[in-house]
Amino acid sequence: MSPRESARLFLLLLLNLNLQGVSGGKVIVWPSEFSHWLNVKVILDALISRGHSITVVTHTATPSVNTTPSVGYNVDILQVPHTKQDILENTERMLKYWTHDLPNDNIIKASMRIKEMIDLGTEQNQAVCRELFAREDLLEKWRKEKFDVLLADPLFTCGELLAQKLNIPLVLSLRFTFGNTAERLCGQLPAPPSYVPAVVSENTDEMNFLQRLKNFLFYGTQDVLFYLVTKSKWDHLYTQVMGKPTTMCETMGKADIWLIRTYWDFEYPRPLLPNFKFVGGLHCKPAKPLPKELEEFVQSSGDHGIIVFSLGSMIGNLTMERANTIASALAQIPQKVVWRYHGKTPETLAPNTKIYDWIPQNDLLGHPKTKAFITHGGTNGLYEAIYHGVPMVGLPLFADQPDNLMHMKTKGAAVVLDINQMQSEDLVDALKTVLNNPSYKESIMRISRIHHDQPMKPLDQAVYWIEFVMRNKGAKHLRVQAHDLSWYQYHCLDVVAFLLSIVALITFLLIKTCCFLFRKCFRKTHPDAKAKKE
Repeated sequence: MSPRESARLFLLLLLNLNLQGVSGGKVIVWPSEFSHWLNVKVILDALISRGHSITVVTHTATPSVNTTPSVGYNVDILQVPHTKQDILENTERMLKYWTHDLPNDNIIKASMRIKEMIDLGTEQNQAVCRELFAREDLLEKWRKEKFDVLLADPLFTCGELLAQKLNIPLVLSLRFTFGNTAERLCGQLPAPPSYVPAVVSENTDEMNFLQRLKNFLFYGTQDVLFYLVTKSKWDHLYTQVMGKPTTMCETMGKADIWLIRTYWDFEYPRPLLPNFKFVGGLHCKPAKPLPKELEEFVQSSGDHGIIVFSLGSMIGNLTMERANTIASALAQIPQKVVWRYHGKTPETLAPNTKIYDWIPQNDLLGHPKTKAFITHGGTNGLYEAIYHGVPMVGLPLFADQPDNLMHMKTKGAAVVLDINQMQSEDLVDALKTVLNNPSYKESIMRISRIHHDQPMKPLDQAVYWIEFVMRNKGAKHLRVQAHDLSWYQYHCLDVVAFLLSIVALITFLLIKTCCFLFRKCFRKTHPDAKAKKE
């Protein structure tokens, strides 16, 4: 290659890099809590490494967001009337009820108890929202800073309203909203109930008539509940803030990009829209070396290997009966077990099992001696298992976890048990099935290959689309026209009504014409009529 050609190639490369990057952009963030914050934090770290300025808006009661000055991003903190302990207690109460008491209550009592706890969480969310829009000083400060984009998790409501108030583009990062209602009703994401299973229905994309009926009713029930909740709890607040009739769904539908934290390794095939992007597993990364003590324990397992066991960060402990049942089962397998658990030590705990308050889960799942993963089915842990190719035994607890593990079971990568009903022998049998039947390892490795076989890594794709919105001052060209249609226009009910009217009119005219001709002909040819006339 000549020097001139080399210089031209170098210049083209510089131009391309300049077009693809955003130098020193400004991002304002409205995060959620717990594992949702961890996903957003991974994106923020990547944006910071690319030179962007980040401002996180949080509140004094946050149990998750790090607000110390050395975190690498700016923090604006809202003063709220509740405390961190209030949030943790309500969350713990909900988890305890869902995992311990729910199976024993009838549907009416269960619904009332869950509604009561959700209402308290909604009140806390609304308190943050009211404080946010009461702070005119902060709103004016943010307007002057001229942010390029707002990144929000819609699980914690009001981020989309802040984006509209500041008149800046909006990117949503989420696993899903309740029943996929916001995605379907606000984002206009198509979801034919004949083959797209409703979230938490535990259906697959292959449904018989009764399953399709259940799926249809699930969608209908979720839609009604969503409209009732948003209308009674949120729409009046959105109207008040905007100073004109505004709904939560309308505001959320203005999002430029929806970053969905799953991928086709997990999802069943379904229709998508141009502004919906899959970024599942964006937090996953290669395993790092284990701490010395833990590595020694892992190596002591020999050829049998280890089992990694975690029910996530939100489950503090189990009842002693459940803990003993699990520990008794783990004592019957030849593998060593690393168990994340910070309750009282079970009486049946065996020497092959070590309990830790915290474990480097990703690094353990990536260790060559790891043979299986006992999990509650949270999306983060599930994707780490997919990333490293580790088959699972699922013990789902609440929310999306049963549905997540149903996906893995359907794809042949997991055995699923009911943690409240299982006996020790059930867990032993499940572990032996996953460990000894090679089809489970083959299935998870096939899923893992699909996950890794992408043109861009999930985190790179999330960052790309955020920067895409920043470069282009939004991505309205990717939003479908359905956002501007009424429900009857969307389903072409007005067109159907018009066509039925035309058919009815033609039918009416045809019948009238036939009757008229029939009467004319009948009068001319009927002999009795002729005789009577004479």
